[in-house]
Amino acid sequence: MTTSPVRIVTAASLFDGHDAAITVIRRVLQSRGAEVIHLGHDRSVADVVKAAVEEDAHGVAVSSYQGGHVEYFGYLVDQLREQGSCARVFGGGGGVIVPSEIDELAAKGVTVYSPGDGQRLGLQGMADEVIAACREVQQATLGEPVEALPQRLPRTITLLGEGVAVAVPEGRPLTLGVTGTGGSGKSSLTDELLLRFRRDSPQLSIAVLAVDPTARRGGALLGDRIRMNALDGVYFRSLATRGATGGIPRGLDDMVRACGAAGHDLVIVETPGMGQGDAAIADHADAVLYVMTPDYGAATQLEKIAALDVADLVAINKFDRRGADDARRDVARQLIRNRGAFGQSWQSQPVVGTIASRVGDGGVDELFRRLREVLGDRLAGSREEIPGQARVDESRGQASGPRAIIPPARERYLSEVATIVRDYHLETGRLVDAVRRHDQVEAVAAMLDDPSPLDSLRTEQPAAVADLLSQWHAQPEPETFETLSGTHLPKTALPAELETGALVRYLRAENRPGVFPFTAGVFPAKRSGERPTRMFAGEGDAARTNRRFHLLAQGQPSTRLSTAFDSVTLYGRDPARQPDIYGKVGTSGVSIATLDDMRDLFAGFDLADPKTSVSMTINGPAPTILAMFFNAAIDAAGDPDVVRRVRGTVQADILKEDQGQNTCLFSIDFSLRAMADVQQWFVDHGVKSFYSVSISGYHIAEAGANPITQLALTLANGFTYVETYLARGMAVDDFAPNLSFFFSNGMDAEYSVIGRVARRIWAIALRERYGAGERAQKLKYHIQTSGRSLHAAEMGFNDIRTTLQALCAFYDSANSLHTNAYDEAVTTPSPESVRRALAIQLIIDSEWGLAGVDNPLQGSYLIDELTELVEEAVLAEFDRLADRGGVLGAMETGYQRGLIQDESMLYESRKHDGSLPIIGVNTFVGDDDDNAPAPALARGTVEEKESQLARLADFHARHADEAPAALERLKAVALAGGNLFDELMQTVRVASLGQITEAFFEVGGRYRRTM
Repeated sequence: MTTSPVRIVTAASLFDGHDAAITVIRRVLQSRGAEVIHLGHDRSVADVVKAAVEEDAHGVAVSSYQGGHVEYFGYLVDQLREQGSCARVFGGGGGVIVPSEIDELAAKGVTVYSPGDGQRLGLQGMADEVIAACREVQQATLGEPVEALPQRLPRTITLLGEGVAVAVPEGRPLTLGVTGTGGSGKSSLTDELLLRFRRDSPQLSIAVLAVDPTARRGGALLGDRIRMNALDGVYFRSLATRGATGGIPRGLDDMVRACGAAGHDLVIVETPGMGQGDAAIADHADAVLYVMTPDYGAATQLEKIAALDVADLVAINKFDRRGADDARRDVARQLIRNRGAFGQSWQSQPVVGTIASRVGDGGVDELFRRLREVLGDRLAGSREEIPGQARVDESRGQASGPRAIIPPARERYLSEVATIVRDYHLETGRLVDAVRRHDQVEAVAAMLDDPSPLDSLRTEQPAAVADLLSQWHAQPEPETFETLSGTHLPKTALPAELETGALVRYLRAENRPGVFPFTAGVFPAKRSGERPTRMFAGEGDAARTNRRFHLLAQGQPSTRLSTAFDSVTLYGRDPARQPDIYGKVGTSGVSIATLDDMRDLFAGFDLADPKTSVSMTINGPAPTILAMFFNAAIDAAGDPDVVRRVRGTVQADILKEDQGQNTCLFSIDFSLRAMADVQQWFVDHGVKSFYSVSISGYHIAEAGANPITQLALTLANGFTYVETYLARGMAVDDFAPNLSFFFSNGMDAEYSVIGRVARRIWAIALRERYGAGERAQKLKYHIQTSGRSLHAAEMGFNDIRTTLQALCAFYDSANSLHTNAYDEAVTTPSPESVRRALAIQLIIDSEWGLAGVDNPLQGSYLIDELTELVEEAVLAEFDRLADRGGVLGAMETGYQRGLIQDESMLYESRKHDGSLPIIGVNTFVGDDDDNAPAPALARGTVEEKESQLARLADFHARHADEAPAALERLKAVALAGGNLFDELMQTVRVASLGQITEAFFEVGGRYRRTM
């Protein structure tokens, strides 16, 4: 009986970015001794099956939160068996996979763990059950003869790793060793090289053996596969060192020969992150590529890197970091010393600067060119030029490429903001002291018959103070309203008589609503005739969601529509009959694939009416969806200039997607460029009533962040967009008014001041640092009550939590509000639950007495103190982000994701042990009622799915002659650096969402997942 670790593939299902749960599970599996091949989020059945087969996995564990569970898991089992894999299949999805679906999947051989199973077994208990079941598969398969198996190479490598003698033909295929320091980006660079090999030499058959270390306690995270986007037609196998020294697993040479015997012309062996003394890969490869970063310390450290003695090529990756040019020079000089090549110039050495994270990076192109030279004639059939290859700057050893998103000189922008806000408050203290000295001297002088002895102490009030006081005394008395009891209350509560110093502090730190720094609100009063209510809907096809919109808007003084898209749309794809896609069409959101769908979605609404606004919750494909929306508005109005009058928001926040929600489609660089193109189009076309981005903390909070982290990361992302657009040459007053924000309101105390703190930091920074005008200084934001606080247990209690969170939003002057329905813990809300959720807002707005006051929280000692504490905590996080190179630098190391996961784990552990009481969940728990009716599940119907497929086919047929040319024009604009959105406005008229996404993949690259 073998004692080798079982191998388990883990992933989140297709079009599903909820990877927090599977991340926790894979960590527990590793801690219990398993070797885990983690694929991350948004994985199709084809992805999972390819991994399971090539990795010779014993089990597959998939989380599924976005619907289509039965179709996905059933298809997964069928495909595994068809490919000859005996891997066991495990799943989980919290409360969204209901008992009837769990039973149906069990009949297909899928073990699904419910929340009740989690409470009964605990994480370790579940992991132990999974490993035990996988161990049975392992024992059963190891005894089978290799020759009888349909997947000979994967099993051969497994046996060689076990030390089993397997006859492997002599003769090693061409082998490239890729080694380097941990965190240098070896996997990303390997992926970029694979992409170029496939494009340059499509006939070449390639295998990749990627090695990761085994933990001391056993188990291993085999994490290289998650970074790969270019594996079509490539065999990829993850290996663990299992105690072997030098990063070379047992039997590696035989494994390489086995790859050659299976028909692979080139084998790439990627080692784990290596120390200075490791160069063992040179004994197992024909050529060695050493990958490092500019951050190696003093130049003398280079003398200790043994791999530099054997490397045929050196890539200094992450070449956009500070000091990269010096690093290339120093490494090249070290190569000269190592090789005694003192007559050569350092510029001639095989050292190339690369940025593997950048699509089409010229440095990677140059590295690939040199690699082909090193590998020589054995790469038969290679073309001489790479299509679109960048111009090579021989003096730098790397090809020229796109400029940095944010100039290196602006790297510490967040620390600047923190300093400016703190300095503003320090200046407030100085002004308060000066005013009080002035008033005290004047008060004494007024009591003296001869005040002349005080002349040397008498001063004028500071000009800034005089202006503030003048504006304060010139304001009219606030309007009042009368209660049923006959009490007259002001609509705006103002402080009573204050001594001048206290008044100055109030005016600079708080002020009345609508006045800088906008702590109490960005408008002097609530908008009359329009409630902050958002009417959120999305299910099935466009017609069904349109009916729901009309139901929600009926009788309301204004129409504020908020659109939820299904996961197929969120990931920029078209509906399809493929089972892992089909099950998700029109589920948990509306399916929108074409301009026809968009027109039907908003049929019957006047999108140009100033009392109508539309919010669209979509990110990765946001520019395409926005182009469809604007075209629908133009077609309905018959006026291209209608875009200047349309009100609304598109979320389009790609930074938070990387940090928390995972609906990134393209590279971050390309996505940011597309966002900037949208904003530039807004500026050029006078679009001032529509927000080009909703900078979102909501999904950061839903991923697990506490309220302070939600606020800090969201504001930091906002300032990153400011810096990005400024670097593009836009003026702050032209784009900042088109930025909006989106926060979650949960149950923590800090949520009471999230809006106050956000508005004040933003206003001070925009005015004092960026020189923005008043309109740009006003931070406007939407609140959605916390989805994370909705629990499947005692669902009726959820409305109580939502009511408190909504009240908090009203008190903090949120500009718009969506209240979740109580049954969203398990399904898309029913009409009844949506009506109750909407009633929560209406009752607060119409019946709750204090809702008549625009600023009921101002003047509270506790709120004042909480505001100061939260603000300083946010500024401290800005400093930490600045130390990591700003938001983009921190994203590169996964800092934000790690922070969110740590806070999520704290919440879950405290919920589990009861130290964080949650009524109806871990305390005040009611009796189980097995006879209670199960909630009705809202799903896209078969009729709606079939209708969408038919409509899409009809659209494709009608535009079959126009679409190819339009897509080629779109790609040409992208490659030429033109405005993508300007061209998209034409492309969406003849091409579907999925067609456009595929075109962008070709020119913008696919998003590379992180661990």
